[in-house]
Amino acid sequence: MAVFTEVTETQANDLMQALNLGNLTALRGIEGGIENTNYFATTEQGEYVLTLFERLTQEQLPFYLYLMKHLASQGIPVPNPAANRDGDILHTVSGKPAAVVNKLAGKSQLQPQAAHCAGVGDMLARMHLAGADYNRSQPNLRGLNWWNDTVPLVLPYLDGDQAALLRSELAFQNHIAVGAAYAALPRGPVHADLFRDNVMFDGEQLTGFFDFYFAGVDTWLFDLAVCLNDWCIDLPTGVHDSGRTQAMLSAYNQVRPLTACERDLLPALLRAGALRFWISRLWDYHLPREASMLKPHDPTHFERVLRGRVRHPLCASALI
Repeated sequence: MAVFTEVTETQANDLMQALNLGNLTALRGIEGGIENTNYFATTEQGEYVLTLFERLTQEQLPFYLYLMKHLASQGIPVPNPAANRDGDILHTVSGKPAAVVNKLAGKSQLQPQAAHCAGVGDMLARMHLAGADYNRSQPNLRGLNWWNDTVPLVLPYLDGDQAALLRSELAFQNHIAVGAAYAALPRGPVHADLFRDNVMFDGEQLTGFFDFYFAGVDTWLFDLAVCLNDWCIDLPTGVHDSGRTQAMLSAYNQVRPLTACERDLLPALLRAGALRFWISRLWDYHLPREASMLKPHDPTHFERVLRGRVRHPLCASALI
């Protein structure tokens, strides 16, 4: 979350009024993240998040917004986009497509313990099952096709060892993606970016998932792998934490048991999750966009995670 497009209090107040959310009392830009413009908007009725979409189009956005409404209707604690009097949930502010959602209760847990990881695993499985009958489809826009397109753009910024790793891992993932086992993986809508800062807790109680704007239809195992690569990793070293990993995997598996193909391909999908975020962080770091409060993430973190996943494959059957 960052601020690429400035929004005035008058503009925000007009939108809140159109959504029947009351008079604006405070507006504050949100620091962090790198994709969209985000503000906290407070009214007489409550606290909301105003998002202006900087890359996603009017045609792409209904998938994300209606996915949140679908999940909310199924009891998954996610932001629910606000509609105007005509029932529209996609709006326009400063010439950009925009949405307003309720601000979730709680706070992010940036130093998770096993109980927090179990909570994420449990709710992630419930979210996957709840989204299985969602009637819209859109591919993961940061999936394999995007990796293949983006790697040539970032390779010039790498040293020889890094470039060799990036090329070899991309080739490995292309090989995995054409296999029969990969084709058999269960799939549906995924969050695809469920990091520590996109989940809210009250103590050890999970209160919500948010920031669905990287979502798409992909394998559920990839979504789980992305979570394992953040929640169950020691951030300073990139080393895997077995206790937190077992807590997340076991909680997920109790709600939606992993298939044999998923167990077999978990090591490869963990590598895929690390590769995806190494590529995107390289892209954001070396080819940044102008934005107020924009702070690109360090790409070397996911390089370390990827190297660790290659050297030490995780055996799912030993943990669940």
